[in-house]
Amino acid sequence: MVFGSRRVAATMVGVAMMASGMVSGPASAQLFWKTPDFRGAPVQGSEPGVMIPLPGATPAELNAEIVWTMRAGLNFAALQCQFAPSLMTVDTYNQLITHHSKELATDYKVLQAYFKRSAAKGTSASAIAAAFDSYNTRTYSSFSSVFAQVGFCQTASRIGQDALMTPKGSLQSVARNRLKELRNSLVPTSDLVNTPPSQPQFADDGVPALPPACFDRKGEIKKKCL
Repeated sequence: MVFGSRRVAATMVGVAMMASGMVSGPASAQLFWKTPDFRGAPVQGSEPGVMIPLPGATPAELNAEIVWTMRAGLNFAALQCQFAPSLMTVDTYNQLITHHSKELATDYKVLQAYFKRSAAKGTSASAIAAAFDSYNTRTYSSFSSVFAQVGFCQTASRIGQDALMTPKGSLQSVARNRLKELRNSLVPTSDLVNTPPSQPQFADDGVPALPPACFDRKGEIKKKCL
């Protein structure tokens, strides 16, 4: 899947074949003046609405699905969040799947094995592959939320950076601790600026928040507001 000159999404086989490498992460971008708190409890694998159910999955298979689901969400963000280049969701995603390629390849094989193991006796290889493809499609589409795009994109950016900076072999920890947060960010919400009007409002980086009347048609601050 290509956007401009950048390869955004590796194929399932491509993920398994990528060579690993250490990379550095970008600085965090800010789309809210005061970011909503989307944090959630660590995921165990059985919580409703967090992952696509895999009946009869073993603990190892659930662990693999937790990582694979977070990866799918970050991949979806790379595709959908390019309206805010400062979030760097494309570069971050491409780098993290390289950095964690061995772990992702292992989780991919574990999930493949689940669909083979859980298939009815006599099911053809093509039917098993189709079931796995359907599962992946449902996982991707579960991250679609037009009205929560800003919150989702900023959250995905930060989680992606966290995953990128995590040592190889430790992606499972990030996925467990932050997948619920990624899911929570799909709920539409507004900016949490609630400072009384008589006091100046500040963004997370300490920059004063000015009312719309302080900007001219070019988006520059009027002298009366300086």
